[in-house]
Amino acid sequence: MPTDNSQEIFPVVDEQGNITGAATRGECHNGSKLLHPVVHLHVFNPQGELYLQKRPEWKDIQPGRWDTAVGGHVDLGESVEMALKREAEEELGITGFTAELLESYVFESEREKELVFAHKTVYSGEICPSDELDGGRFWAIEEIKEQIGKGVFTPNFEQEFQRLGF
Repeated sequence: MPTDNSQEIFPVVDEQGNITGAATRGECHNGSKLLHPVVHLHVFNPQGELYLQKRPEWKDIQPGRWDTAVGGHVDLGESVEMALKREAEEELGITGFTAELLESYVFESEREKELVFAHKTVYSGEICPSDELDGGRFWAIEEIKEQIGKGVFTPNFEQEFQRLGF
């Protein structure tokens, strides 16, 4: 069974995104609350439905829940834009999209603290979820709203969905 690489190196940043150090994935996810940057991409189809990925059961954070279409860590030495393009291609096989930055904010859970760079795009090409995921599909906005608070989605997705007012 695949696992996350706990030795992967992430940048540690301040709330403005300035790099202040580096730490492993394991250190960032062990409750240390080391602030590390991540990218999110909300992928809409032309009909206004939102694509969500299903997190695999082997993930160390929120296994088996539905989440933002693309979400991933910014690697040490990588820009937010580079990470967004890399993650979109790795997770969904999508390229050639134009992303709009919606906002950046700090998300904190019991195990971690992330500086989230949330983006959106409208995409009409083919989406091919990788084996990093347990698949995915487009959801009508009303369908998502009906499932909020029922343990279907990651808490981070629910908060971001409501925060961004989709």
